Amino acid sequence: MNKQLLFVKRPTGDADASTWSLVSNPIPKIKEGEVLIQQHYVSLDPAMRGWMNEAKSYIPPMEINSVMRAGSVGQVIEANNHPTFKVGDYVAGYAGVQQYIATNADGYYKVDPKLAPLPTYIGTLGMPGMTAYFGITEVGKLKEGDIVLVSGAAGAVGSIVGQVAKIKGCKVVGIAGGADKCKYVVDELGFDACIDYKNENVKQRLKEECPKGLDIYFDNVGGEILDLALGRLRMNARIVICGAISQYNNKTAIKGPSNYLSLLVNRASMTGMVVFDYADRYAEGAKILGGWMAQGKLKSKEDIYEGIENFPETYSRLFSGEKMGKLVLKIIEE
Repeated sequence: MNKQLLFVKRPTGDADASTWSLVSNPIPKIKEGEVLIQQHYVSLDPAMRGWMNEAKSYIPPMEINSVMRAGSVGQVIEANNHPTFKVGDYVAGYAGVQQYIATNADGYYKVDPKLAPLPTYIGTLGMPGMTAYFGITEVGKLKEGDIVLVSGAAGAVGSIVGQVAKIKGCKVVGIAGGADKCKYVVDELGFDACIDYKNENVKQRLKEECPKGLDIYFDNVGGEILDLALGRLRMNARIVICGAISQYNNKTAIKGPSNYLSLLVNRASMTGMVVFDYADRYAEGAKILGGWMAQGKLKSKEDIYEGIENFPETYSRLFSGEKMGKLVLKIIEE
């Protein structure tokens, strides 16, 4: 049987167990030109919350009773004259939260578990890694000597953003929630400093750590911290709007920045970043990030949980902060 997690109710505020329904259906049969993929791991990302809303966005909203959208990695176990993939190939794509999928595999690509563990291909060498790399280098226009601030610094994207900036010769300050995460960001990932927004005065610490201001703020959280960063901009600073996790579960209107005139005064820019805009360059990004990993310059951390039935509980960790690095769910039953 094929266990599938269906999206059955649009949430107001936090998504909870009632948002989804776990069902079992026969493993699908493949047609000519298709493959059957047995899923091993699925990616859990803050963007999932936005996909549940019936609103215009960079990607169509999920339909009710559809399989929960998610990045995934698995193995081809059957193939019917497929032009690219054969039995035994490992592939990554967007197969959703289900154990098997019959597909023509448009948009899928091969991955090699001998070069990196499978979860890495939905983490550092997948969408989060591509988001971080192209977000900071292309949108943020990173250059040597920049002073860079990264929120969500212990998360899947923020942790890579900061490491890339350090590799490129920048001063990097992170913001994360809790002493353990801040210690990890500094001691393990090599950031110059990390501000604990749960236990420290962020405004005061920003003054201390960035007395000359910021060249780049890579924003994963929005809200008050975005406002504080706007107050620390240097001339020609760049703000990369990657996410706003602090606002995703709001039942009221999203809180926008009140310090936006700092953009005018400092001739600064604030630009949205969507990783799909760089899809034709993923191979380039993965080669660079993979090279740094091989050289020991870039660390990758996946926080892995098990069991498709545990998706709701695991998803909640995105917003409770009870995770470190990339959140992944293992769904293959061995």
